[in-house]
Amino acid sequence: MTTADVVIIGGGVVGASVAYHLAEAGCADVVIVEREPQQGQGSTGRATGGVRAQFSTAVNIQMSLYSIAFLANFKEATGHASGYEPTGYLFVATSDEHLEYLKLARERQRAQGLSNVELIGAEDVRSMVPQMRAGDVVGGSFCATDGFVSPLGIMRGFTERARARGVRLWLDTRVTGIAVERGRVSKVETTRGEISTRAVVNASGAWAAEVARMAGVGIPVVPLRRQIVATRHLDATFERLPMVIDMSDGFHFRPDRRTDAAAQGLLLAWPDPAESPGFKTELDESFVEKIRARATARVPRLAGATIDRERSRAGLYEVTPDHHAIIGEAPRVGGLFLANGFSGHGVMHAPATGRVLSELILEGRARTLDVTSLRPARFAEGRLIEETSVL
Repeated sequence: MTTADVVIIGGGVVGASVAYHLAEAGCADVVIVEREPQQGQGSTGRATGGVRAQFSTAVNIQMSLYSIAFLANFKEATGHASGYEPTGYLFVATSDEHLEYLKLARERQRAQGLSNVELIGAEDVRSMVPQMRAGDVVGGSFCATDGFVSPLGIMRGFTERARARGVRLWLDTRVTGIAVERGRVSKVETTRGEISTRAVVNASGAWAAEVARMAGVGIPVVPLRRQIVATRHLDATFERLPMVIDMSDGFHFRPDRRTDAAAQGLLLAWPDPAESPGFKTELDESFVEKIRARATARVPRLAGATIDRERSRAGLYEVTPDHHAIIGEAPRVGGLFLANGFSGHGVMHAPATGRVLSELILEGRARTLDVTSLRPARFAEGRLIEETSVL
């Protein structure tokens, strides 16, 4: 039987961050168990790669502030590039209610130390995104340190640094069981053999609920498809855009960064309210037409844009009832640590999550950030968190 101090189930960006932070803290007796033949074939490799601090709850703002600062200095920490580009997020308001929401959100953001969020007028929005039809725009909110990253680059950087410290990575290996003895985890059963351990981290993304059930723990995480449609062959003015979010319906778009400049385009996304939970990872052709209509209505120049089928994709959000992550030790099962339910924010909050989990595992408490509000027991306690800034 293999032994390890910590077993991490899931080799995506969150699991990789936990492994990195454990190793940096001196705990390298860690095994990452990844079900796929390669890392990044789950949600990490299908993410849009946005990072932002423009949230409406203190814990999400703090998670973002820590993570963005880390990603800005990622190469110094890991020896690899994160791809961080501070091109900004622009929330576009089309009603007075939207403006009031942005104003209140900015007050919360400033109270948490995010000082560079700007409320801007309609003319400023038009100047920043001249391609956009803006007759109904009344203003917006912009934060210049929000931006884009490379999800796979971050995952690889965390993993390679952790492995250099001694962390082991088991690819193409499925977890088949988690043994619990006298109220604590004791081993993880896999298709490659058993691993005796004192601590298990559930970082399995959309499969989090299934993995938790192996230890007799129930968590309210469900998979929900999010689809991204890529365009190509747009003019160079689109390359300089921030992430643009239309608050009227949640439609958002961003430049699609590539090495082939001739193929530059946009990534288009929209949280389709008709989407139902399930492990669906195929791109729906009807969704392509829905988002094309929204894109053309807001950005008329996209009417003739060619859809890039190869770069269009569907991935899975791991969604909780309050759209906040579940971070902490599971109730009634000692040694089972949860890092789940990020609801689309897993990549951007991976650095903070890794730091917090490493502290919880090694010290029994989180020192760097207060994540008490994200505790697993909040659902049973009826203490859900309200986050209204969900994409």
